[in-house]
Amino acid sequence: MTFEEIKRDPAIRAYIAQADVSLEALGYTEHSFAHVTRVAETAAYLLETMGYPARTIELAKIAGYLHDIGNIVNRIEHSLSGAVMAFRLLDKMDFPPEEIATIITAIGNHDEGTGVPVNDVAAALILADKSDVRRSRVRNRDIASFDIHDRVNYSVTQSELRISDDRTQVQLKLSIDTRFSSVMDYFEIFMQRMLMCRKAAEKMRLKFRLVINEQQIL
Repeated sequence: MTFEEIKRDPAIRAYIAQADVSLEALGYTEHSFAHVTRVAETAAYLLETMGYPARTIELAKIAGYLHDIGNIVNRIEHSLSGAVMAFRLLDKMDFPPEEIATIITAIGNHDEGTGVPVNDVAAALILADKSDVRRSRVRNRDIASFDIHDRVNYSVTQSELRISDDRTQVQLKLSIDTRFSSVMDYFEIFMQRMLMCRKAAEKMRLKFRLVINEQQIL
């Protein structure tokens, strides 16, 4: 079973779509196909660049694509409910238990409230998910009514996560339009995520660097 087959599965697509509908009703930024596809591709990039086996990369892409389906149950502890849902879906598809274990471990550990980068796939998923900050995720078109999450995401005009050529560092480089949000606003809501990214990078034997408007912050 491949990532492309997972993407085409109608049940999985329905769960991702409906989970995003629920988050939209709660006022959250976009968590639909654009987000989960980007997370899947970024997680794959990280592991591929670090020389991991092809099947490990494929499992990371699947984990990235499925990581937010638990939002269909509830936003609270969505990583845990998502892991249970993923187990059910993948088990019915006859995935090997070892591969299911890797995927659901990563999903169950991606949330900054409870998650820990317990293996390299989980670490790649954390870095990919927490680095997806960008203007296009903001649904609210009324700038005057933005909350802090809207302001911070809308202010990010460019976001890039890259591993250094010598494979010793992973850098999240952001361009922030300070007319909409200050750098301090970013840290107010994302500090815990950035600390989680640092731990995830360490799991992959990398140093995490955060650069905002050409200034190294972490």
